[in-house]
Amino acid sequence: MVLSHNIAHNIPFLSIFLAIFGGIVTPLINDGQKSRRLHMFLTAVIGLLSLLLLFHVNFNQERFTFVMGHFPSPWGNELKAGPMEAVLSVTFSIVMLLAVGGGKDLIEKDILYEKQSLYYVMLNLLFGSMLALIYTNDIFTGYVFIEINTICSCGVIMCKESGKSMLATIRYIIMSILGSGLILFSIATLYIVTGHLLFTHLKMSIMRLINSGTYDFPLVITAGMFTLGIAVKSALFPFHTMLPGAYETTSVSSSGILSGLVIKSYIIFLIKVYYCVFTLEYLRDIKVTNLIFFMGACGMILGSVMALKERRVLRMLAYSSVAQIGYIYMGIGLGTNIGVTAAMLHIVTHAVTKPMLFICTGRMKDISLEKTANHRLKGIGYKDITAGVGFVVGALSIVGIPLFAGFASKLYLAIASFYSPFKMAVALIMLAISMVLNAMYFIPPVVDIWHTLSDSDANSKIVPKFIPSFNVAVILFIAINFFVGICYNSIFGIFELGIMLIR
Repeated sequence: MVLSHNIAHNIPFLSIFLAIFGGIVTPLINDGQKSRRLHMFLTAVIGLLSLLLLFHVNFNQERFTFVMGHFPSPWGNELKAGPMEAVLSVTFSIVMLLAVGGGKDLIEKDILYEKQSLYYVMLNLLFGSMLALIYTNDIFTGYVFIEINTICSCGVIMCKESGKSMLATIRYIIMSILGSGLILFSIATLYIVTGHLLFTHLKMSIMRLINSGTYDFPLVITAGMFTLGIAVKSALFPFHTMLPGAYETTSVSSSGILSGLVIKSYIIFLIKVYYCVFTLEYLRDIKVTNLIFFMGACGMILGSVMALKERRVLRMLAYSSVAQIGYIYMGIGLGTNIGVTAAMLHIVTHAVTKPMLFICTGRMKDISLEKTANHRLKGIGYKDITAGVGFVVGALSIVGIPLFAGFASKLYLAIASFYSPFKMAVALIMLAISMVLNAMYFIPPVVDIWHTLSDSDANSKIVPKFIPSFNVAVILFIAINFFVGICYNSIFGIFELGIMLIR
């Protein structure tokens, strides 16, 4: 690769710095459109840098450490990057760019003009915090950015400033505080028994304690509390109650970002801690993987059942996200490297699917006079072909139809189950039932939006305005979905290499 090591090794820090820099300078602009352009420009630059990093680390099969400030450990702070981190950064950059670009007109409708620059402050800081969770090699730094992530998430939920969005924000922050408390307590306990916060030193100290039989009970409790804290933050069933109200009451771009990216950033941090601090073998021994396998399997089914019962499309998509989070945790709970790799692939496939569904639903909801019940979207697909096709593609991907992104990760989750004989039958049954339920709750809205309109239907008189940015974003989302659905073996291979290097 022509990219020099000195340049490549600075990309993780530079990416985080650019996103946070955008959050700092955006209030000085005080103009919604200029703030959006700055956010999208910085996101595009970060995406390009991340793509260069991906080519570099994948070509060289490299995972490197960047010491911030060049202070030696354990006093300094570190970032680590390899193929896994690079592909996640590329994915997050693309999805963030398309979600904001595709929903910009609805953002302008939903948020007061004088508050729009503040909205992009939140988005920039949110993006920076997610990148930090992807790259960090320090558990306390991870906690700090988890809290920044939470605060900014609350900011983007309440952006519409309605009573419902305020109530949804309160519910969101209450659950988030519970998760944060568990995470902080576990980190404090780890620091007390090891004296370290950097992943590398934590892992060495914990391995010594495990081998000597010292602090067995505190380590088990700490691993369990950390897992439970992240499960609460990422809305794993039964901690999902904050999602439906939040996703329904905020702007659809915010819903797409929260569902596709924010929740996944917590899970990515959990996976890094599992490998870089505790090790997957230890977590299998203390049965933590069994716990999250059970919770993930329950989430897959019960999330889908709740989505099936829901008539409002945005809330249905929220419960669908609960089910998809269950898929990810079930993969991690298999307790094998291939299971975790399949879970990482599902993070990517869901990230490139669910934001598209949200912005397409938002567009159809907007041109159907703000109605969200399925029967009120009757025939809207004919009024905006791009939104209708985008929704169908997203639905087929979530169900797991071949050639679409969702099929790839569900296939690998099924394959991964064969490497866990005691969990194989449960995993395969849960996958089959959940996929059937996914199809059942997506059939009604798909049928409704492509229902033939008669002259007596209210939607027949709608003449929607053509929005180029929305159409471009959805077309790109569709193309990316097909790309992931066709080239999934290569993406899985990159994650497999990344997991191998992170161990």
